[in-house]
Amino acid sequence: MPTTRFRTPVRVLARLAVAALLATGGALAVPTAASAASPYERGPAPTNAILEASRGPFATSSISVSSWSVTGFGGGVIYYPTSTAEGTFGAVAISPGYTATWSSLSWLGPRIASHGFVVIGIETNTLLDQPDSRGRQLLAALDYLTQRSSVRGRIDSSRLAVAGHSMGGGGSLEAAASRPSLQAAVPLAPWNLDKTWSEVRVPTLIIGGETDSIAPVATHSIPFYTSIPSSSEKAYLELNGASHFFPQTVNTPLAKQAVAWLKRFVDDDTRYEQFLCPGPSGSAIEEYRNTCPSS
Repeated sequence: MPTTRFRTPVRVLARLAVAALLATGGALAVPTAASAASPYERGPAPTNAILEASRGPFATSSISVSSWSVTGFGGGVIYYPTSTAEGTFGAVAISPGYTATWSSLSWLGPRIASHGFVVIGIETNTLLDQPDSRGRQLLAALDYLTQRSSVRGRIDSSRLAVAGHSMGGGGSLEAAASRPSLQAAVPLAPWNLDKTWSEVRVPTLIIGGETDSIAPVATHSIPFYTSIPSSSEKAYLELNGASHFFPQTVNTPLAKQAVAWLKRFVDDDTRYEQFLCPGPSGSAIEEYRNTCPSS
C-alpha cells in the first residue's frame, strides 16, 4: 500500500544542504556512520538484543517536576540521556490512564530514554481527567519540556511525540489530531468515546490487548486504527492474551515496538524499519497490521 511520510522542514532543509554540499564536491564534517542516512540517527545499529534488553545503549538520569512549577499539567518525571556527545534528542510525553498516576507506567521512562530520547512521564491535573484533557496536558508537557525545563537544551523541538495508556492513550490521539507537527504517537490500550480519527496525520502505532475488557480492541483500538487514513503511516499491534493493564508491568513486545516506531519517525532512522515491516511475530503477538513505511 503506498504511503506518505511527513517530515518537518528542518529535516528537508538538512537533506537539501547535504545534497548541495556533495554536489559541489564538499565534504561532510560528520562521522561516516551518521552521514549514511538521517542526521538524527542516535546510537548503534539496532538489533533484536538491543531492543529487547531492559535498557538501551544510553545511560540516563531523571529529575522530578513539581506541579506548582508548571502550567497545564500536573508535573511528573523527566528521563534523559546523560551524554551530549551525539547532539540533541527527540522528546516524548506519556500520560497514565484514568485514576492512575505516572508510577503505573514509570518503567517506560528510562526504557525509552535509554534509546536516545528525552521522556516526560506526566501526572494529570486530576485522576479523573478525560482523553481530551489528557491530550491538552500532553501538549502542555511537551511545551514545558522544550521551552522551560532544565533539559531543554538537550531537545530538538521539531522532533516530538506523545504516548499514553487507556484514557492517556485516547489523549495521545487527541494530541496527534490537534498538533499535526508531532512526529509520532503511541496509544496503549487507548480508550476514547470518539471512534473516528480521519484527521490524524501523525505516524501512529496503536497497541491493544486481546482480552482487554475495559477498552476492547473491537470497539476501541481497531476502529481507531482503521479510521486513520491509509495515507498516514500507521500500525496496529495486538498482544496475545493481554488485558487492559499490560502497559503497567514490564512488557518487552510493547517496548520493542514502541521504541522502533519512535526511532523510525522521531529520528527518521530507517535502520529500524526492519522491525516494522513486516513486523513482529511469535507467541506474544495476536495480530499486526501496518501500512509499512517506505524509505
